[in-house]
Amino acid sequence: MRSWRILLAAAILAAGGCSALTPLATTPLPVPKGVTEPGPRVAICYNGMKTSQEQVQQLAQAECDSGSVAEAADTDYRLDNCPLVEPARATFVCRPKK
Repeated sequence: MRSWRILLAAAILAAGGCSALTPLATTPLPVPKGVTEPGPRVAICYNGMKTSQEQVQQLAQAECDSGSVAEAADTDYRLDNCPLVEPARATFVCRPKK
């Protein structure tokens, strides 16, 4: 009786596992006190074992306006804004294109 519940739970987790590791936009780290930045900040939650830095960069670029370039600012692992399966939060500054 108990074993079918374990199998059912494992099947549900396996089925949802593919979409559970999809990077997502989130709230960026705040701008440090006394720092002025030329554009808004965007952030991406991701799993470093599944998502490359190039993919994170592309996702951040998609969050910025078309007239700007996403420039990496910081990465943290605090889990305040990201799910446990995507513990890294990369913050970018959307700088105007030159």
